Amino acid sequence: MGIEHPKYRVAVVQAAPAWLDLDASIAKSIALIEEAAAKGAKLIAFPEAFIPGYPWYIWLDSPAWAIGRGFVQRYFDNSLSYDSPQAEQLRLAVKKAGMTAVLGLSERDGGSLYLAQWLIGPDGETIAKRRKLRPTHAERTVYGEGDGSDLAVHDRPGIGRLGALCCWEHLQPLSKYAMYAQNEQVHVAAWPSFSLYDPFAPALGWEVNNAASRVYAVEGSCFVLAPCATVSQAMVDEMCDREDKHALLHVGGGHAAIYGPDGSSIAEKLPPDQEGLLLADIDLGAIGIAKNAADPAGHYSRPDVTRLLLNKKPSKRVEHFALPLDSFEEIDAAAS
Repeated sequence: MGIEHPKYRVAVVQAAPAWLDLDASIAKSIALIEEAAAKGAKLIAFPEAFIPGYPWYIWLDSPAWAIGRGFVQRYFDNSLSYDSPQAEQLRLAVKKAGMTAVLGLSERDGGSLYLAQWLIGPDGETIAKRRKLRPTHAERTVYGEGDGSDLAVHDRPGIGRLGALCCWEHLQPLSKYAMYAQNEQVHVAAWPSFSLYDPFAPALGWEVNNAASRVYAVEGSCFVLAPCATVSQAMVDEMCDREDKHALLHVGGGHAAIYGPDGSSIAEKLPPDQEGLLLADIDLGAIGIAKNAADPAGHYSRPDVTRLLLNKKPSKRVEHFALPLDSFEEIDAAAS
């Protein structure tokens, strides 16, 4: 008698964010969670920084312009703190739906922001809170960075070994290999939209980046859920305050996808300006067949030739310590 492999339905989000509006972002996220649950999904994946939307303004003008237009303050104020009432609303919504969710958000922690993914289980408890290891290019004017503990795969009952990365983390070969080596089975590849600098920057376009998601599926022999946000006309109207900027950011850009462990597309794509959910029924049994051909962190590896060094220890900005005797008074008291 063979192993019983999990089989279930997944949902991938393609939608515009409620841009720079935290409460509306929470409401829209909850509505999508409820819709996915009603359609029988056990796992839902959200785009990068869906809460409260990706800060496209960083690619359109100077940091001084973004501050002057109020974007910097609004983005900070509308980012999500994990100890907030809004975070609790999300957690309870996932629990009520009885599903697993991988949310994309701008995390506010103290005075800093991080590009984060929050994995929540069907019991409403946190599976993981991860941060993008290194924000990409202009993103470094907004976000801090994660550490090696964020390259993690989590074994979940009924779901399998679940992991997640953001955007161009999928162009980092060593980071990908660290995930493959943990026998990842279901991967969330979160993207913000593909409507920036189109068509004169192919590296930022949908064909290149969907290819990155697809290659991840083949290399990792895993299912890849690739949610992708869209850019709304309202977002363009607010950020593109000069005619030349309309050539830089466009409406649409949604190219969400779902790939099987052999690289096949297993969900019909939506039009790039349309909002909705992509759904697919997956069978983790297909992974063993894919890995039989090539398992780059297993039988297809050559550790005698190349190998990866991975530091998974969380980095701490402050290490608290105390000396055995902290003052001369304590020394005197001990002597007496």
